[in-house]
Amino acid sequence: MSEYIDFKTLDEAAKAEYAKIQGKTLSPKDRMAIPQQIMPTGEPKERARQMTEVALGYTKEQAIVEANRCLQCKNQPCVSGCPVNVPIPQFIAEVAKGEFKKAVDIIKTANLLPAICGRVCPQEKQCQGQCTVGKTYKDAEKAVSIGRLERFVADFERNNNLQTVPQVAASTGKKVAVIGSGPAGLTVAADVRRAGHDVTVFEAFHKSGGVMVYGIPEFRLPKAIVAKEIDMLKKMGVEFRTNFLVGRTGTLLQLLKEHGYDAAFIGTGAGLPKFMNIEGENLIGVFSANEYLTRANLMKAYDTEKACTPLYEAKHVVVVGGGNVAMDAARMGYRLGAEKVDIVYRRTRNEMPARREEVAHAEEEGVNFRFLENPVKINGDENGRVKSVTVLSYELGEPDASGRRSPVAIEGSEHDIECDAVIVALGNGSNPLMVKTTPGLNADNKGHITVNDKAMTSIDGVWAGGDIVLGAATVILAMGEGRKAARGINEYLAKK
Repeated sequence: MSEYIDFKTLDEAAKAEYAKIQGKTLSPKDRMAIPQQIMPTGEPKERARQMTEVALGYTKEQAIVEANRCLQCKNQPCVSGCPVNVPIPQFIAEVAKGEFKKAVDIIKTANLLPAICGRVCPQEKQCQGQCTVGKTYKDAEKAVSIGRLERFVADFERNNNLQTVPQVAASTGKKVAVIGSGPAGLTVAADVRRAGHDVTVFEAFHKSGGVMVYGIPEFRLPKAIVAKEIDMLKKMGVEFRTNFLVGRTGTLLQLLKEHGYDAAFIGTGAGLPKFMNIEGENLIGVFSANEYLTRANLMKAYDTEKACTPLYEAKHVVVVGGGNVAMDAARMGYRLGAEKVDIVYRRTRNEMPARREEVAHAEEEGVNFRFLENPVKINGDENGRVKSVTVLSYELGEPDASGRRSPVAIEGSEHDIECDAVIVALGNGSNPLMVKTTPGLNADNKGHITVNDKAMTSIDGVWAGGDIVLGAATVILAMGEGRKAARGINEYLAKK
């Protein structure tokens, strides 16, 4: 279990380091000697029963100290590791000087959602994974905390009411339909609107924000922050139409031909949950992580007095999977009243795809990890409710095609875990609705819409990006695909 350090201790240490560097010209050696600033978090036992945000964000002193760890490399390897190419050294240089508004303005030249990305992006695998400081330490976790600094300046801007509406070009008279209001869709909406085109975003749910609203829990990404970013797009002139399921309420071709849209972008994500196809998955108390988290996040099932959806009460929850969604579901289990939560994963900790920070937070809150186990059957009682799950034990064999060592079942190792709820968090596939209702729209054998190098689909004037193209990915990767598509749309409409 990771060590919890209280806010007061972190604050005092940061102020001491801040005093040391004030007014000094720092050499690279001096910068390397500055200790990395740890993100303050809520006390584990308390926060595990609350929906409030776990990570509390840097203080001003912490942000300035951490920014001074940056070596300002001329080759800027961190930028090449960012899917949207944020000018990272430049914004960090402003943080180091205490110029927080200038810093966030630099970020927004490439990324209009810094408060979101600073919270949920896997920086350790992207920008921070390329950081020279981390490579010098031979430990990516010792890299400059780029994501935490991004979050800090975005929060500073919002909390001090310093946000400014991005400039929009003169109207072109062209109309663009954006299908899906997740990170890819919002990025396209912003970039296309800035070029002067009219933009309407169509969202199937009653709230905009896509996976950032229904998938990522409040304790990791407060929904008020997502709403604030969407309000900014509305101020830019982007129109949002909720409760509009393209493919049912109206088809994509109807939008183009009957409603006069000159171009469209499909950013519907990967929302079709995968199951294990084992006996007992239809029992009462078995949920996909999608449903479990959507009920809690979008429909606020935890607020039993006001929620419009029922809360399934469970005392012992078993979550199957090892990614970030599995961590979210497990931690949500405690917040929905569970007394014990287990994560069952068929490999070891080293192979888990979840962010280390999320794994650490889950452990701090009491989640129990059962490695090298995998369910083979879910058992029910006489009322058809989950009473246990039968799992096999595994050992690691040779690496598979992805480089991870393949799990090999140990014959005769079956054993039961008593529980009253099972959450399946094994990833998502693509919902086939868009392809099935749009003649001429091509997809691969996994249901991912196929696009060219400019993100255009097989239909002229229609682009796609995000998880519907990549498969289940990350917020920032979806945004990167959105930026590529927006460039293609703007070029297309300029010629048209």
